[in-house]
Amino acid sequence: MVDLGKKLEKDEYKKLMDDLERRLTELQQKTRELGIATALVFEGLEAAGKGTIINKLMLPLDPRGFKVHPIQPPTLEESMFPFLIRFWKKLPEKGRLGIFDKSWYDRVLTDRVTDKVSKKDCQQAFNEILAFERQQVDAGVVLIKFWFHISKKEQAKRFKEIRKNPSLSWKIGKDELKQHRAYSEYIEAAEEMLEKTNTSQAPWIIIEAHDRRYATTKVFEALAEAWENAIKQHQTTVKKASTKATKLTPRNVTVLSALDLAQSLDEKTYRKELETYQKRIRDLEHEIYIHRIPCVIAYEGMDAAGKGGNIKRLTENLDPRGYEVIPIAAPTKEELARHYLWRFAREMPKAGHITIFDRTWYGRILVERVEGFCTEEEWRRAYREINEFEAHLADFGAVVVKFWLHIDQDEQLKRFKERENTPWKSWKITEEDWRNREKWPKYESAINDMLANCSTSYAPWTIIEANDKYFARIKTLKTVVKALEKALKKS
Repeated sequence: MVDLGKKLEKDEYKKLMDDLERRLTELQQKTRELGIATALVFEGLEAAGKGTIINKLMLPLDPRGFKVHPIQPPTLEESMFPFLIRFWKKLPEKGRLGIFDKSWYDRVLTDRVTDKVSKKDCQQAFNEILAFERQQVDAGVVLIKFWFHISKKEQAKRFKEIRKNPSLSWKIGKDELKQHRAYSEYIEAAEEMLEKTNTSQAPWIIIEAHDRRYATTKVFEALAEAWENAIKQHQTTVKKASTKATKLTPRNVTVLSALDLAQSLDEKTYRKELETYQKRIRDLEHEIYIHRIPCVIAYEGMDAAGKGGNIKRLTENLDPRGYEVIPIAAPTKEELARHYLWRFAREMPKAGHITIFDRTWYGRILVERVEGFCTEEEWRRAYREINEFEAHLADFGAVVVKFWLHIDQDEQLKRFKERENTPWKSWKITEEDWRNREKWPKYESAINDMLANCSTSYAPWTIIEANDKYFARIKTLKTVVKALEKALKKS
Protein backbone atom coordinates (compact mmCIF):
# COMPACT_ATOMS: atom_id res chain seq x y z
CA MET A 1 0.00 0.00 0.00
CA VAL A 2 1.44 3.37 -1.04
CA ASP A 3 1.12 6.17 1.52
CA LEU A 4 0.47 9.22 -0.64
CA GLY A 5 0.12 11.47 2.39
CA LYS A 6 3.86 11.77 3.02
CA LYS A 7 5.02 15.38 3.19
CA LEU A 8 8.11 17.44 3.86
CA GLU A 9 8.09 20.94 5.29
CA LYS A 10 9.91 23.71 3.47
CA ASP A 11 12.63 24.29 6.10
CA GLU A 12 13.46 20.60 6.42
CA TYR A 13 13.45 20.25 2.64
CA LYS A 14 15.97 23.07 2.20
CA LYS A 15 18.24 21.62 4.87
CA LEU A 16 18.14 18.14 3.33
CA MET A 17 18.63 19.41 -0.23
CA ASP A 18 21.69 21.47 0.62
CA ASP A 19 23.41 18.32 1.89
CA LEU A 20 22.09 16.06 -0.88
CA GLU A 21 23.18 18.38 -3.68
CA ARG A 22 26.69 18.59 -2.22
CA ARG A 23 26.88 14.80 -1.88
CA LEU A 24 25.71 14.20 -5.45
CA THR A 25 28.24 16.68 -6.84
CA GLU A 26 31.09 14.87 -5.08
CA LEU A 27 29.76 11.39 -5.82
CA GLN A 28 29.32 12.09 -9.54
CA GLN A 29 32.97 13.09 -9.77
CA LYS A 30 34.02 9.96 -7.91
CA THR A 31 31.98 7.64 -10.16
CA ARG A 32 33.54 9.33 -13.18
CA GLU A 33 37.04 8.71 -11.81
CA LEU A 34 36.23 5.05 -11.08
CA GLY A 35 34.47 4.48 -14.41
CA ILE A 36 31.09 3.57 -12.90
CA ALA A 37 28.19 3.84 -15.36
CA THR A 38 24.73 4.75 -14.06
CA ALA A 39 21.28 4.41 -15.61
CA LEU A 40 18.28 6.11 -13.99
CA VAL A 41 14.82 5.00 -15.11
CA PHE A 42 11.91 7.38 -14.45
CA GLU A 43 8.51 5.77 -14.93
CA GLY A 44 5.12 6.75 -13.58
CA LEU A 45 1.76 8.29 -14.26
CA GLU A 46 1.39 11.42 -16.37
CA ALA A 47 1.71 14.67 -14.35
CA ALA A 48 3.36 12.79 -11.48
CA GLY A 49 6.33 15.17 -11.62
CA LYS A 50 9.05 13.13 -13.35
CA GLY A 51 10.18 15.99 -15.58
CA THR A 52 10.34 18.51 -12.74
CA ILE A 53 12.52 16.25 -10.61
CA ILE A 54 14.79 15.35 -13.54
CA ASN A 55 15.35 19.09 -14.03
CA LYS A 56 16.17 19.55 -10.34
CA LEU A 57 18.50 16.56 -10.41
CA MET A 58 20.54 18.06 -13.22
CA LEU A 59 21.30 21.27 -11.30
CA PRO A 60 24.01 19.94 -8.92
CA LEU A 61 25.48 17.62 -11.56
CA ASP A 62 28.22 18.34 -14.07
CA PRO A 63 26.37 18.53 -17.42
CA ARG A 64 29.39 17.01 -19.18
CA GLY A 65 28.76 13.76 -17.33
CA PHE A 66 25.13 12.95 -18.09
CA LYS A 67 22.62 12.69 -20.89
CA VAL A 68 18.83 12.75 -20.64
CA HIS A 69 16.88 10.45 -22.97
CA PRO A 70 13.21 11.51 -23.32
CA ILE A 71 11.66 8.33 -24.69
CA GLN A 72 8.85 8.63 -27.22
CA PRO A 73 6.96 5.81 -28.97
CA PRO A 74 9.29 4.10 -31.45
CA THR A 75 9.63 5.68 -34.86
CA LEU A 76 8.89 3.63 -37.97
CA GLU A 77 12.63 2.98 -38.27
CA GLU A 78 12.97 1.92 -34.61
CA SER A 79 9.96 -0.40 -34.84
CA MET A 80 11.86 -2.42 -37.45
CA PHE A 81 14.26 -3.69 -34.75
CA PRO A 82 13.75 -5.77 -31.58
CA PHE A 83 12.35 -3.31 -29.03
CA LEU A 84 15.39 -3.32 -26.72
CA ILE A 85 17.87 -2.43 -29.49
CA ARG A 86 17.17 1.30 -29.30
CA PHE A 87 17.90 1.19 -25.57
CA TRP A 88 21.11 -0.78 -26.05
CA LYS A 89 22.25 2.10 -28.25
CA LYS A 90 21.53 4.65 -25.49
CA LEU A 91 23.37 2.91 -22.65
CA PRO A 92 25.82 5.20 -20.83
CA GLU A 93 29.53 4.54 -21.04
CA LYS A 94 31.67 4.01 -17.95
CA GLY A 95 31.81 7.09 -15.77
CA ARG A 96 28.64 8.65 -17.20
CA LEU A 97 25.00 8.91 -16.20
CA GLY A 98 22.10 8.10 -18.51
CA ILE A 99 18.69 9.42 -17.45
CA PHE A 100 15.67 7.76 -19.09
CA ASP A 101 12.44 9.76 -18.97
CA LYS A 102 10.30 6.70 -19.71
CA SER A 103 12.11 3.60 -20.86
CA TRP A 104 11.91 0.02 -22.08
CA TYR A 105 8.98 -0.40 -19.68
CA ASP A 106 6.63 1.35 -22.10
CA ARG A 107 6.43 -2.06 -23.76
CA VAL A 108 4.61 -3.53 -20.75
CA LEU A 109 2.72 -0.39 -19.73
CA THR A 110 1.32 1.85 -22.47
CA ASP A 111 1.64 -0.77 -25.20
CA ARG A 112 -0.12 -3.31 -23.01
CA VAL A 113 -3.01 -1.06 -21.95
CA THR A 114 -3.55 0.21 -25.50
CA ASP A 115 -3.44 -3.37 -26.85
CA LYS A 116 -0.39 -2.76 -29.05
CA VAL A 117 1.12 -5.98 -27.72
CA SER A 118 -0.54 -9.30 -27.01
CA LYS A 119 -0.52 -10.93 -23.61
CA LYS A 120 2.06 -13.43 -24.90
CA ASP A 121 4.28 -10.65 -26.23
CA CYS A 122 3.99 -8.83 -22.93
CA GLN A 123 5.16 -11.85 -20.94
CA GLN A 124 8.00 -12.34 -23.39
CA ALA A 125 8.97 -8.69 -22.91
CA PHE A 126 9.18 -9.19 -19.15
CA ASN A 127 11.70 -12.00 -19.65
CA GLU A 128 13.74 -9.94 -22.11
CA ILE A 129 13.75 -6.92 -19.78
CA LEU A 130 14.90 -9.02 -16.83
CA ALA A 131 17.76 -10.44 -18.88
CA PHE A 132 18.71 -7.00 -20.23
CA GLU A 133 18.83 -5.43 -16.78
CA ARG A 134 20.75 -8.32 -15.24
CA GLN A 135 23.35 -8.06 -18.00
CA GLN A 136 23.87 -4.36 -17.29
CA VAL A 137 24.12 -4.79 -13.52
CA ASP A 138 26.48 -7.76 -13.87
CA ALA A 139 28.70 -5.54 -16.02
CA GLY A 140 28.88 -2.96 -13.21
CA VAL A 141 26.15 -0.50 -14.24
CA VAL A 142 24.30 1.18 -11.36
CA LEU A 143 20.64 0.79 -12.37
CA ILE A 144 17.98 2.67 -10.39
CA LYS A 145 14.30 2.48 -11.29
CA PHE A 146 11.73 4.98 -9.99
CA TRP A 147 7.96 4.61 -10.17
CA PHE A 148 6.15 7.93 -9.56
CA HIS A 149 2.72 7.38 -8.10
CA ILE A 150 -0.24 9.73 -7.69
CA SER A 151 -3.96 9.13 -7.24
CA LYS A 152 -6.49 9.59 -10.02
CA LYS A 153 -7.92 12.59 -8.19
CA GLU A 154 -4.47 14.23 -7.92
CA GLN A 155 -3.78 13.54 -11.58
CA ALA A 156 -7.05 15.24 -12.59
CA LYS A 157 -6.16 18.23 -10.40
CA ARG A 158 -2.71 18.58 -11.99
CA PHE A 159 -4.08 18.19 -15.50
CA LYS A 160 -6.44 21.06 -14.78
CA GLU A 161 -3.63 23.27 -13.46
CA ILE A 162 -1.41 22.53 -16.44
CA ARG A 163 -4.14 23.25 -18.98
CA LYS A 164 -4.75 26.65 -17.39
CA ASN A 165 -1.16 27.65 -18.13
CA PRO A 166 -0.84 28.71 -21.81
CA SER A 167 2.87 27.83 -21.93
CA LEU A 168 2.27 24.32 -20.54
CA SER A 169 -1.15 23.34 -21.89
CA TRP A 170 0.44 21.50 -24.84
CA LYS A 171 1.57 18.83 -22.38
CA ILE A 172 -1.96 17.52 -21.94
CA GLY A 173 -3.15 15.96 -25.15
CA LYS A 174 -5.27 13.02 -26.24
CA ASP A 175 -2.81 10.39 -24.97
CA GLU A 176 -2.63 11.93 -21.50
CA LEU A 177 -6.41 12.16 -21.22
CA LYS A 178 -6.74 8.55 -22.40
CA GLN A 179 -4.38 7.47 -19.65
CA HIS A 180 -6.47 9.31 -17.07
CA ARG A 181 -9.66 7.62 -18.25
CA ALA A 182 -7.88 4.25 -18.14
CA TYR A 183 -6.25 4.99 -14.77
CA SER A 184 -7.23 1.69 -13.16
CA GLU A 185 -5.94 -0.31 -16.18
CA TYR A 186 -2.59 1.50 -15.97
CA ILE A 187 -2.35 0.83 -12.25
CA GLU A 188 -3.11 -2.86 -12.82
CA ALA A 189 -0.41 -3.04 -15.50
CA ALA A 190 2.03 -1.15 -13.28
CA GLU A 191 1.43 -3.47 -10.35
CA GLU A 192 2.23 -6.53 -12.47
CA MET A 193 5.29 -4.75 -13.89
CA LEU A 194 6.59 -3.91 -10.41
CA GLU A 195 5.96 -7.44 -9.19
CA LYS A 196 7.65 -9.17 -12.13
CA THR A 197 10.67 -6.88 -12.48
CA ASN A 198 11.50 -5.94 -8.90
CA THR A 199 14.79 -7.80 -8.46
CA SER A 200 17.63 -7.65 -5.97
CA GLN A 201 19.95 -6.37 -8.73
CA ALA A 202 17.52 -3.73 -10.01
CA PRO A 203 14.77 -3.02 -7.48
CA TRP A 204 11.98 -0.50 -7.99
CA ILE A 205 11.80 2.55 -5.74
CA ILE A 206 8.25 3.84 -5.30
CA ILE A 207 8.07 7.63 -5.22
CA GLU A 208 4.99 8.92 -3.38
CA ALA A 209 4.62 11.98 -5.57
CA HIS A 210 1.74 14.02 -4.09
CA ASP A 211 4.23 16.19 -2.21
CA ARG A 212 6.91 17.40 -4.62
CA ARG A 213 9.44 18.21 -1.90
CA TYR A 214 9.19 14.72 -0.41
CA ALA A 215 9.44 13.10 -3.87
CA THR A 216 12.51 15.16 -4.77
CA THR A 217 14.47 14.29 -1.64
CA LYS A 218 13.61 10.60 -1.97
CA VAL A 219 15.03 10.50 -5.52
CA PHE A 220 18.18 12.40 -4.49
CA GLU A 221 18.73 10.16 -1.44
CA ALA A 222 18.27 7.00 -3.51
CA LEU A 223 20.87 8.10 -6.07
CA ALA A 224 23.34 9.22 -3.39
CA GLU A 225 22.99 5.91 -1.52
CA ALA A 226 23.35 3.85 -4.71
CA TRP A 227 26.48 5.75 -5.74
CA GLU A 228 28.01 5.41 -2.27
CA ASN A 229 27.37 1.66 -2.29
CA ALA A 230 28.79 1.31 -5.80
CA ILE A 231 31.95 3.21 -4.87
CA LYS A 232 32.41 1.12 -1.74
CA GLN A 233 31.89 -2.10 -3.70
CA HIS A 234 34.29 -0.97 -6.45
CA GLN A 235 37.00 -0.28 -3.91
CA THR A 236 36.64 -3.63 -2.13
CA THR A 237 36.01 -5.92 -5.10
CA VAL A 238 38.51 -8.72 -5.59
CA LYS A 239 38.51 -10.18 -9.10
CA LYS A 240 37.71 -13.85 -8.75
CA ALA A 241 35.36 -16.35 -10.37
CA SER A 242 31.87 -16.23 -8.94
CA THR A 243 30.57 -19.37 -7.22
CA LYS A 244 27.35 -18.75 -9.16
CA ALA A 245 29.09 -18.75 -12.53
CA THR A 246 27.43 -20.61 -15.36
CA LYS A 247 28.14 -24.33 -15.31
CA LEU A 248 29.35 -25.69 -18.62
CA THR A 249 27.68 -28.58 -20.35
CA PRO A 250 29.78 -31.70 -19.67
CA ARG A 251 31.38 -33.22 -22.76
CA ASN A 252 32.41 -36.85 -23.07
CA VAL A 253 33.33 -36.47 -26.75
CA THR A 254 34.26 -33.09 -28.18
CA VAL A 255 32.35 -31.78 -31.17
CA LEU A 256 35.47 -30.94 -33.15
CA SER A 257 37.13 -34.30 -32.74
CA ALA A 258 34.21 -36.01 -34.47
CA LEU A 259 34.40 -33.90 -37.65
CA ASP A 260 35.16 -35.44 -41.04
CA LEU A 261 37.45 -32.77 -42.50
CA ALA A 262 38.17 -34.85 -45.59
CA GLN A 263 34.85 -33.91 -47.19
CA SER A 264 35.34 -32.17 -50.54
CA LEU A 265 33.80 -31.12 -53.85
CA ASP A 266 35.31 -31.26 -57.33
CA GLU A 267 35.46 -27.96 -59.19
CA LYS A 268 32.78 -28.83 -61.76
CA THR A 269 30.22 -29.71 -59.08
CA TYR A 270 31.25 -26.65 -57.09
CA ARG A 271 30.71 -24.24 -60.02
CA LYS A 272 27.31 -25.72 -60.79
CA GLU A 273 26.06 -25.62 -57.20
CA LEU A 274 27.54 -22.17 -56.60
CA GLU A 275 25.49 -20.74 -59.46
CA THR A 276 22.32 -22.53 -58.29
CA TYR A 277 22.50 -21.42 -54.66
CA GLN A 278 23.67 -17.87 -55.34
CA LYS A 279 20.64 -17.36 -57.57
CA ARG A 280 18.37 -18.83 -54.91
CA ILE A 281 19.80 -16.60 -52.18
CA ARG A 282 19.30 -13.55 -54.39
CA ASP A 283 15.60 -14.45 -54.72
CA LEU A 284 15.30 -15.12 -51.00
CA GLU A 285 16.87 -11.75 -50.21
CA HIS A 286 13.98 -10.09 -52.03
CA GLU A 287 11.39 -12.34 -50.38
CA ILE A 288 12.55 -11.64 -46.81
CA TYR A 289 12.53 -7.92 -47.63
CA ILE A 290 8.89 -8.14 -48.69
CA HIS A 291 8.00 -10.11 -45.55
CA ARG A 292 10.18 -7.89 -43.31
CA ILE A 293 12.25 -10.76 -41.92
CA PRO A 294 15.68 -9.70 -40.61
CA CYS A 295 18.62 -12.08 -40.92
CA VAL A 296 21.81 -12.25 -38.85
CA ILE A 297 24.65 -14.39 -40.20
CA ALA A 298 27.59 -14.88 -37.85
CA TYR A 299 30.98 -16.18 -38.97
CA GLU A 300 33.59 -17.56 -36.60
CA GLY A 301 36.43 -19.94 -37.33
CA MET A 302 40.07 -20.85 -37.02
CA ASP A 303 42.60 -18.44 -38.49
CA ALA A 304 42.92 -19.06 -42.27
CA ALA A 305 39.73 -21.16 -42.28
CA GLY A 306 38.40 -19.16 -45.24
CA LYS A 307 35.80 -16.84 -43.72
CA GLY A 308 36.57 -14.00 -46.12
CA GLY A 309 36.28 -16.11 -49.27
CA ASN A 310 33.16 -17.74 -47.88
CA ILE A 311 31.47 -14.40 -47.20
CA LYS A 312 32.43 -13.19 -50.68
CA ARG A 313 30.63 -16.14 -52.34
CA LEU A 314 27.62 -15.63 -50.12
CA THR A 315 27.25 -11.95 -51.00
CA GLU A 316 28.55 -11.56 -54.56
CA ASN A 317 25.13 -12.05 -56.16
CA LEU A 318 23.09 -10.18 -53.52
CA ASP A 319 21.55 -6.72 -53.90
CA PRO A 320 23.97 -4.49 -51.94
CA ARG A 321 21.08 -2.36 -50.70
CA GLY A 322 19.78 -5.29 -48.69
CA TYR A 323 22.83 -6.51 -46.81
CA GLU A 324 25.86 -5.30 -44.90
CA VAL A 325 29.07 -7.04 -43.81
CA ILE A 326 30.45 -5.99 -40.42
CA PRO A 327 34.15 -6.86 -39.94
CA ILE A 328 34.93 -7.12 -36.22
CA ALA A 329 38.33 -6.05 -34.91
CA ALA A 330 39.64 -5.45 -31.39
CA PRO A 331 37.22 -3.18 -29.47
CA THR A 332 37.86 0.55 -29.50
CA LYS A 333 38.14 2.72 -26.39
CA GLU A 334 34.50 3.77 -26.85
CA GLU A 335 33.39 0.13 -27.12
CA LEU A 336 35.40 -0.98 -24.09
CA ALA A 337 33.58 1.66 -22.03
CA ARG A 338 30.28 -0.24 -22.41
CA HIS A 339 28.86 -3.75 -22.15
CA TYR A 340 30.63 -5.99 -24.69
CA LEU A 341 27.32 -6.65 -26.51
CA TRP A 342 26.72 -2.92 -27.08
CA ARG A 343 28.79 -2.66 -30.25
CA PHE A 344 26.96 -5.64 -31.78
CA ALA A 345 23.47 -4.52 -30.75
CA ARG A 346 23.85 -1.28 -32.68
CA GLU A 347 24.80 -3.17 -35.86
CA MET A 348 21.78 -5.48 -35.95
CA PRO A 349 19.76 -5.50 -39.20
CA LYS A 350 16.35 -3.90 -39.43
CA ALA A 351 13.40 -5.96 -40.59
CA GLY A 352 13.90 -7.24 -44.13
CA HIS A 353 17.68 -6.80 -44.21
CA ILE A 354 20.71 -9.06 -43.78
CA THR A 355 23.75 -8.35 -41.60
CA ILE A 356 26.81 -10.59 -41.87
CA PHE A 357 29.35 -10.49 -39.04
CA ASP A 358 32.94 -11.44 -39.81
CA ARG A 359 33.72 -12.44 -36.21
CA THR A 360 31.21 -11.73 -33.50
CA TRP A 361 30.17 -11.39 -29.86
CA TYR A 362 31.66 -14.86 -29.38
CA GLY A 363 35.02 -13.17 -29.00
CA ARG A 364 34.14 -12.89 -25.30
CA ILE A 365 34.27 -16.68 -24.85
CA LEU A 366 37.03 -17.32 -27.39
CA VAL A 367 39.81 -14.72 -27.78
CA GLU A 368 39.03 -12.85 -24.56
CA ARG A 369 38.86 -16.08 -22.58
CA VAL A 370 42.05 -17.61 -23.99
CA GLU A 371 44.08 -14.39 -23.95
CA GLY A 372 42.90 -13.33 -20.49
CA PHE A 373 41.23 -10.10 -21.66
CA CYS A 374 38.27 -10.78 -19.35
CA THR A 375 37.85 -12.56 -16.03
CA GLU A 376 36.68 -16.15 -15.73
CA GLU A 377 33.48 -14.89 -14.12
CA GLU A 378 32.85 -12.66 -17.15
CA TRP A 379 33.37 -15.32 -19.84
CA ARG A 380 31.40 -17.93 -17.94
CA ARG A 381 28.53 -15.46 -17.55
CA ALA A 382 28.68 -14.72 -21.27
CA TYR A 383 27.19 -18.10 -22.26
CA ARG A 384 23.89 -17.13 -20.68
CA GLU A 385 24.09 -13.51 -21.86
CA ILE A 386 24.71 -14.47 -25.46
CA ASN A 387 21.88 -17.01 -25.48
CA GLU A 388 19.55 -14.34 -24.07
CA PHE A 389 20.73 -11.78 -26.62
CA GLU A 390 20.16 -14.15 -29.53
CA ALA A 391 16.76 -15.15 -28.11
CA HIS A 392 15.72 -11.47 -28.21
CA LEU A 393 16.60 -11.36 -31.91
CA ALA A 394 14.82 -14.64 -32.66
CA ASP A 395 11.71 -13.65 -30.70
CA PHE A 396 11.44 -10.59 -32.93
CA GLY A 397 11.43 -12.92 -35.93
CA ALA A 398 15.07 -12.66 -36.97
CA VAL A 399 16.77 -15.61 -38.67
CA VAL A 400 20.02 -16.26 -36.77
CA VAL A 401 22.57 -18.38 -38.65
CA LYS A 402 25.94 -19.12 -37.04
CA PHE A 403 28.89 -20.74 -38.78
CA TRP A 404 32.02 -22.20 -37.25
CA LEU A 405 34.59 -22.84 -40.01
CA HIS A 406 37.03 -25.52 -38.91
CA ILE A 407 40.32 -26.75 -40.38
CA ASP A 408 42.99 -29.02 -38.94
CA GLN A 409 46.46 -27.89 -37.93
CA ASP A 410 48.15 -29.26 -41.04
CA GLU A 411 45.81 -27.36 -43.35
CA GLN A 412 46.26 -24.18 -41.32
CA LEU A 413 50.06 -24.44 -41.54
CA LYS A 414 49.82 -24.98 -45.30
CA ARG A 415 47.65 -21.87 -45.70
CA PHE A 416 49.86 -19.76 -43.41
CA LYS A 417 52.94 -20.59 -45.54
CA GLU A 418 51.05 -19.94 -48.76
CA ARG A 419 50.08 -16.50 -47.49
CA GLU A 420 53.64 -15.70 -46.47
CA ASN A 421 54.96 -16.69 -49.89
CA THR A 422 52.31 -14.90 -51.96
CA PRO A 423 52.89 -11.12 -52.20
CA TRP A 424 49.22 -10.14 -52.55
CA LYS A 425 48.23 -12.41 -49.63
CA SER A 426 51.06 -11.64 -47.20
CA TRP A 427 48.98 -8.96 -45.42
CA LYS A 428 46.66 -11.73 -44.23
CA ILE A 429 49.31 -13.37 -42.02
CA THR A 430 50.58 -11.67 -38.85
CA GLU A 431 52.64 -12.52 -35.80
CA GLU A 432 49.40 -12.78 -33.89
CA ASP A 433 48.24 -15.60 -36.17
CA TRP A 434 51.39 -17.59 -35.36
CA ARG A 435 50.97 -16.91 -31.61
CA ASN A 436 47.34 -18.08 -31.76
CA ARG A 437 48.45 -21.27 -33.50
CA GLU A 438 50.67 -22.10 -30.52
CA LYS A 439 47.55 -21.94 -28.32
CA TRP A 440 45.57 -24.37 -30.48
CA PRO A 441 44.64 -26.72 -27.59
CA LYS A 442 43.30 -23.82 -25.48
CA TYR A 443 41.28 -22.46 -28.38
CA GLU A 444 39.96 -25.93 -29.19
CA SER A 445 38.73 -26.32 -25.61
CA ALA A 446 37.04 -22.90 -25.70
CA ILE A 447 35.44 -23.67 -29.07
CA ASN A 448 34.00 -26.96 -27.86
CA ASP A 449 32.53 -25.21 -24.79
CA MET A 450 31.03 -22.54 -27.03
CA LEU A 451 29.44 -25.06 -29.41
CA ALA A 452 28.08 -27.13 -26.54
CA ASN A 453 26.63 -24.24 -24.53
CA CYS A 454 25.50 -21.74 -27.17
CA SER A 455 23.79 -23.87 -29.78
CA THR A 456 20.05 -23.40 -29.29
CA SER A 457 16.89 -24.27 -31.22
CA TYR A 458 16.49 -20.60 -32.19
CA ALA A 459 20.19 -19.94 -32.98
CA PRO A 460 21.99 -23.22 -33.73
CA TRP A 461 25.63 -23.52 -34.69
CA THR A 462 26.46 -25.03 -38.07
CA ILE A 463 29.96 -26.46 -38.18
CA ILE A 464 31.60 -26.12 -41.58
CA GLU A 465 34.29 -28.65 -42.46
CA ALA A 466 36.58 -26.17 -44.20
CA ASN A 467 39.71 -28.06 -45.22
CA ASP A 468 38.21 -27.99 -48.71
CA LYS A 469 37.10 -24.44 -49.56
CA TYR A 470 34.67 -25.56 -52.25
CA PHE A 471 32.85 -27.87 -49.85
CA ALA A 472 32.77 -25.17 -47.14
CA ARG A 473 31.31 -22.50 -49.41
CA ILE A 474 28.52 -24.68 -50.73
CA LYS A 475 27.59 -25.95 -47.28
CA THR A 476 27.19 -22.39 -45.97
CA LEU A 477 25.11 -21.36 -48.97
CA LYS A 478 22.84 -24.37 -48.54
CA THR A 479 22.45 -23.65 -44.83
CA VAL A 480 21.44 -20.02 -45.40
CA VAL A 481 18.95 -21.04 -48.10
CA LYS A 482 17.38 -23.62 -45.82
CA ALA A 483 17.12 -21.20 -42.88
CA LEU A 484 15.51 -18.44 -44.96
CA GLU A 485 13.08 -20.81 -46.64
CA LYS A 486 12.03 -22.15 -43.25
CA ALA A 487 11.40 -18.62 -41.94
CA LEU A 488 9.36 -17.68 -45.00
CA LYS A 489 7.12 -20.72 -44.56
CA LYS A 490 6.28 -19.50 -41.05
CA SER A 491 5.58 -15.92 -42.11
